[in-house]
Amino acid sequence: MINVTKTYLPALDKYQDYVRRIFESGWLTNNGEFTRTLEERLSEYLQVPYIVLVSNGTLALQIAYRLLDLKNEAITTPFSFVATSSSMAWEGIQPVFADIDPESFNIDPKKVKERITPSTSAIVAVHVFGNPCDDESLSRISKEHSIPIVYDAAHAFGVKYNGQSVAELGNISIFSFHATKIFHTIEGGAIIVKDKATYDKAKLLINFGIPGYDQISELGINAKMNEFQAAMGLCILDEIENIIEGRKIVSDRYTDSLSHINSLTFQHFNSSATNNYAYFPLVLPTEDILLKVKGELNRTEIFPRRYFYPSLEKLNYVKPQKTPIADSISRRVLCLPLFGDLDWGAQKRIIDTIKTSI
Repeated sequence: MINVTKTYLPALDKYQDYVRRIFESGWLTNNGEFTRTLEERLSEYLQVPYIVLVSNGTLALQIAYRLLDLKNEAITTPFSFVATSSSMAWEGIQPVFADIDPESFNIDPKKVKERITPSTSAIVAVHVFGNPCDDESLSRISKEHSIPIVYDAAHAFGVKYNGQSVAELGNISIFSFHATKIFHTIEGGAIIVKDKATYDKAKLLINFGIPGYDQISELGINAKMNEFQAAMGLCILDEIENIIEGRKIVSDRYTDSLSHINSLTFQHFNSSATNNYAYFPLVLPTEDILLKVKGELNRTEIFPRRYFYPSLEKLNYVKPQKTPIADSISRRVLCLPLFGDLDWGAQKRIIDTIKTSI
């Protein structure tokens, strides 16, 4: 069986060494040694001064909204994993959807501008499949209307845009470190902020609003990363360049084999950005053809995924909205299996099945 992704795991004895040290110390959570070390190392790797590790990427979004005191409405993309929007609704913020650019698959700044009202409190944009948004245009809108930008960078770990880390963009950026991501901590996430005061506030919010013993200074929640998660992250970070290189090889094989087929459409990746090869999305001519291709692959125990379907404007807890481009692409996009040790024989089966099914 070949799934759309395969979690990268380090050598067992390497992880077990960390686990042994956790058992010896008895310190399992609450800002332990490995959590602090991972925070330091990720700060250096991502080239950001302030990073707060959390237990998952959804909570990273919710904390970001709290840090910016978002209310009423926020403009976001309908073409993303549901957590981008559900985290807003959970916090009492109404998602307002701006349609996407048909080539980049990212939120279209022109459509963002059309959606702004006096109730708009932020722009929440996603670097879809690791492809950086048009930050220059979104930043102009942000400044013009005095509203912050939150970047959901869940797919964009390690990506650089115009020579700088994508994590530096926006007022706040967040990452998911879920097991399906190229860098993971089993479950986990991170919040990237700009200054020490916001960092300190975030650290407070993820720990129940408790600044120290016998003190509760404000409303908070439990969003802390534990030591077992951090230990996995330290193992993975040691190997991240090899992980990305392995994925590049597989991605390049898909491109070489499929890019000449006129009926297929590919995401246009930002030429000013590096690629972390997190996903390989393929847009089929029609939904019927997608279902045929998917069915043929499934019959041979190959399981691509329809990222992201359905388009989020169809959620039953948001106001009815129309985003025709996102809806069209969501019906026709299929992400192919992509992981570093996908061998050529298995990948050729995937490619040949696609070619004979369209």
